[in-house]
Formats: sequence, structure tokens, C-alpha cells
Amino acid sequence: MITRTATARYEGMGKTGQGWISTQSGVLQQQRYGFNSRFEDGAGTNPEELIAAAHAGCFTMALSFALAGKGIEEGTLETTAKVKVDRDGEGFKVTRSDLSLTASVPGIADEDLRALAETAKVNCPISKVLNAEMTLDVTIGNP
Repeated sequence: MITRTATARYEGMGKTGQGWISTQSGVLQQQRYGFNSRFEDGAGTNPEELIAAAHAGCFTMALSFALAGKGIEEGTLETTAKVKVDRDGEGFKVTRSDLSLTASVPGIADEDLRALAETAKVNCPISKVLNAEMTLDVTIGNP
């Protein structure tokens, strides 16, 4: 089993509070977040942005391993994830994650690449943890 950790600290409450997020790897160290960065255009990060980064990274790596399993060693994959948040009663809920892949992978038929991408979308660990609708748009060409 692999365990990864992150820490969030929030001082003050609600809209006037402010928080900081740090990760085990140190990639994020005291990264600011709060109401303004989450629900408006304020500086800092937010949990949904971090989920989008995790989903794009997980899916892209899963697809790269699937391609390697087919003997493909060269190519470029670039994925953007757009995580959507909607009201859910009194709170909010992540309702979907739209993945957009641009792939330049010589040595594989387009339909085979699309099939592997669909499998990666369903089977990457972050896809499995999200209880949300997911879409995948694939563009084959230079990312």
C-alpha cells in the first residue's frame, strides 16, 4: 500500500478565513487558499483545481503505461482536466471532470489509441475515486 499526505490549515472562519495547503512532496508549501480563490478569481489555489491536476496527471500516466504495454516507446500526451462544481442542497459537489487529450503517438492506429484512452479514463485511480460524470475528448496530432 502507498500512502500520500497533504495538510490544510484554515485560520478564521467562512468567507473571511484564509488557509494554506502543503503536500508531503513539498510541491505545495503553504499554498494559500480561501473563499476568494475557490469561488471567485482570487489569488491562490483551491481543492477543485488540485483535483483537476490530479485527474489530468493520473489519466495521462495511465495512458502512457497502457501504450508502453503495447510496445509504444515514443510520443507525447497532453491532457487538460476541467472539474465542475455545482450546488448540492446546502453545499457543493464535484459533478464532472472533462478530460481533453492531445496525443502525438507514432506507431498506433487512431482507433486503438482512442480505445486505450477510454480504458485509462475509466481505470486510473483518480477516475475511480471521483463520483462524477466524466468525458474524454481526444485530438490526435501535435500537443
